[in-house]
This record gives sequence, C-alpha cells and structure tokens, in this order.
Amino acid sequence: MYEKKFLKTIAVASGKVGVGKTTVAVNLAIAMNKLGRKVMLMDTDFCLRNIEILLHFPQKCHIQHLLNKELSLKDILVEGREGINSLSTGHGPRKLTVLTEFQRLNILNAIDGYTTDCDVLLIDTASGISEKIAFFCSAAQEIIILASPEHTSIDDAAELINVLYGRYQEKQFHVLVNLAKNAEEALEVFRRLSLATEPFQSISLDYLGNLPFDESVPAAVQAQRAFVDLYPWCPASRGIIEIGKKILKSRDKVKGTLQFCIRQLLKADSPR
Repeated sequence: MYEKKFLKTIAVASGKVGVGKTTVAVNLAIAMNKLGRKVMLMDTDFCLRNIEILLHFPQKCHIQHLLNKELSLKDILVEGREGINSLSTGHGPRKLTVLTEFQRLNILNAIDGYTTDCDVLLIDTASGISEKIAFFCSAAQEIIILASPEHTSIDDAAELINVLYGRYQEKQFHVLVNLAKNAEEALEVFRRLSLATEPFQSISLDYLGNLPFDESVPAAVQAQRAFVDLYPWCPASRGIIEIGKKILKSRDKVKGTLQFCIRQLLKADSPR
C-alpha cells in the first residue's frame, strides 16, 4: 500500500520590507538542498517575481494556469541551476495579487498532491502584514519570523505575530535575525521582540540564530546568484547552512501534515 510522503512546510515571513526575506528564503532553500533535501520554493508575493529576478531564471507559466486547470503543478514548476524547484508567478495577471481563500486552498491542495518529489516546501511570503501572509503562514508547520535591528522591523514582526496568534491561534515561532553587526546585537533584537510579545503568554519564540552582516551577500545579489552557492565558505553561507540544519531537526513543534493545516484553515473560517 502506498504511504504518503511527509512534506515539511516552512514559511518565512517578516513584518517589514527590506530585511532580506527573499534572499534568506532562497539561500535557505538551497542550503537544505545541499543538506540532501528536495526543496520546492514558493513565492507568494504574486506578480513581483522576486525569486525569479534574484536567481535569474525565466518563468513562462504562472499560477493562474494552475487555477484555470490549464496546466498541472509539475508544468509550471521551474528547476533552477541550484537544484531547487521554484513555484513563482511569472508574468501573471494583476488579479493574482487578490487571490480568494478558495484559490489559495487550491494551490496548497495541488502542492500536497505533489509531495512524492518534494521533502520540503519553503514559502517565501510577501512582506508586511495582511490576510494573505497570515494564511500562508498558518498553512505551514514551521514559521520563521525574520527581523533586523531596526525598531520598525521589530515592531512590525511583533504585530505580525500578534495577527497570527489572534486570527489563527499560532503560538510557536522561530526567530531569525538578519543584518545585525554581531551576535550580541542579534540577541538584543530577540530580547526586544520577546518583550514586545510578552503580553501574549501563550506565545513561544525560539531563537533560531542570526545571519552575520557579510559583503558577499550584496555581491551575490548583484550577480543574481545565491550567496550560499557563489560564496560557499563566506560567513553568511556557513550561517545559513547551520540554520538549515536546525530547522530540519525541529520536529517537536510540528502541527501536522499540510493537509491537516488546510483542514484547520477551513475550520478557522467556518461560521461559529
């Protein structure tokens, strides 16, 4: 009898633009690939093509083809030179920015049916705080909140956690600090974020670590390459590999399968 393969689903989110979320998501996906996992990277910032631009690969088809049942998920996936499968939006219509919840669920169901070729689904959410971002975070078993030392980044990250807790009863979060000058500053960011979410006593924040400031990162972005691939021995690359190891080992807080999360989302929106 065929046993369905377990798909580890991870969302990377930040409340603020400019903290390096897509760069982190792309490099984390490639790091996991280097650690022996088959990874699908999903860009939910529809129509902006962030992953496409960062990795310099064309996406001829988009999610609307899947929603219209013109193409299958396999048809619209693109395999990058780094070995990850990417689900981007290509040159999709502007209406992709306002997908209904039913359409989002259809996308997740399509992914859930494709797990035989995938170990990890990594969701690069849009920046900011919105219902769409909260939806995809809640569909994931693990949520990584990315924050930087800026006051606005910490405040917005705390607000995003507040929304996820209040709307979807999410209580477990990994915190990854980016753009800190050193480990001490990164820990201070985590302390301030912990204080900002302290009123919500049920919330648990897990310090995943920090990615050190590294000149190799903007150099790789300029070259439209992943830093973990172009500069494998730089501090940022060593850091992202360690983050990948930690998140892959994290099993005690998993909510359930993707299909379970989909059912929970349906319950959250059903009349009470």
